Amino acid sequence: MKRLIISITLCVVHYALCMAQLQAVNPQVDVIANYDRSGSNHYAYPIPGDMPAPKLTRSPAGYRPFLIEHYGRHGSRWLTNAKSYTRPLHTLEQADKQGQLTPVGQRMLRDLRRVWLEAEGRVGDLSDIGAEQHQGIAQRMMHNFPTVFRPGAVIDARSTVVIRCILSMQNETMMLRAANPQLTITTDASYHDMYYMGWGYGEDTLANHIRKDMDRVTDDLYRKHVRTDRFVNMLFTDTVGLNLTLDNAVRMMTDVFGVAGSLQGHHAFDGWSMYHYFTNDEIFELWRLRNIYWYVHWANSPRNGNRMPYIERALLRNMIESADRAVSQGRIGADLRFGHETCLLPLACLMELDSVNLSTDDLDNLHLHWQDYNIFPKACNIQMVFYEPMHGQKDILVKVLLNEHEATLPVPCVEGPYCRWSDLRAYYLRKLDTVVDFSF
Repeated sequence: MKRLIISITLCVVHYALCMAQLQAVNPQVDVIANYDRSGSNHYAYPIPGDMPAPKLTRSPAGYRPFLIEHYGRHGSRWLTNAKSYTRPLHTLEQADKQGQLTPVGQRMLRDLRRVWLEAEGRVGDLSDIGAEQHQGIAQRMMHNFPTVFRPGAVIDARSTVVIRCILSMQNETMMLRAANPQLTITTDASYHDMYYMGWGYGEDTLANHIRKDMDRVTDDLYRKHVRTDRFVNMLFTDTVGLNLTLDNAVRMMTDVFGVAGSLQGHHAFDGWSMYHYFTNDEIFELWRLRNIYWYVHWANSPRNGNRMPYIERALLRNMIESADRAVSQGRIGADLRFGHETCLLPLACLMELDSVNLSTDDLDNLHLHWQDYNIFPKACNIQMVFYEPMHGQKDILVKVLLNEHEATLPVPCVEGPYCRWSDLRAYYLRKLDTVVDFSF
């Protein structure tokens, strides 16, 4: 009984610390203190840049890690749509030809030309920093869980068919192999696995229809809240002939803001920034709206019927089945999966990690409780770490890391962040088995 009370107390303390950290967040202070956080899904993985690697709770007595089930996003990349670079560039070039640019507008034109010179032909590609992010994650994974990667361990790595994900996988597995040549590592990227690795790939799914409905919600919010007058007047002496409707002005402002947020992912722009074209209030508001965009499109939002987390039910089931096979076969190693934030965010919601699964219709105050940069920066990852008993214990234990931080789970823990795999497995399977068929 005494041991049970101690375990419960440790669980409560762990949960309270996590909640205290969440409640202490002031996103406006965070974003203004570090503009890169306003990059939203472009935020470069903050370890080891903005913060040291998290300290992890010691393994429970009599246990050692033997398996990791993982899903990770690709690392930092170039923007996936060339128009994000070229639309504002062409508008400025048109104004320049008509003599309608202010000195600030001329400076922005030079800056965008410099960025496009580097980006042209690389749209969507993994960046140099993106490769380094995955190399670092591999090194820390081996350091944190050496018994998972001991000689003879089997590493099965799979990627979506997108090149930046394949290269992310290759950078991570390359680092694992260099650190321990005695690992057995296989890699694969095939449409065969896309049904769980990248939901609805190439299909017209209900999820796509939901996203189109959410586009209308967020487009209206941008029209309502984005103030373009200062930005436009800073760049142009006259807007006649530029077709700068409200929607076009908002698009230009958000395009330039997106470019500014993406520069942190490239060594070519080290020490260089485009945030000076925006005021602090604009930076925060543009991030706040982007935070809403991600929430209603991909998270557990009432606006999307709380359905989007379930697009990753095949992925979660695959992780469970892979763990079951490893346990039954007595295999040591890791199953690594490399994809996208549009998979990881719904998966983290479905798994109910920390407060990611928040459900609220109060979009005005969403930023106080849910911040995208804490969930899915570039190279974000989920690691389910399994612990085997060594001295007579019966239960396999598991903890889950979100971006290498120990996450709270939807089942009772037995010690610190550790819960019984049988409990977590049963909880997730019940959840998956009772899902209404949304015809995704």
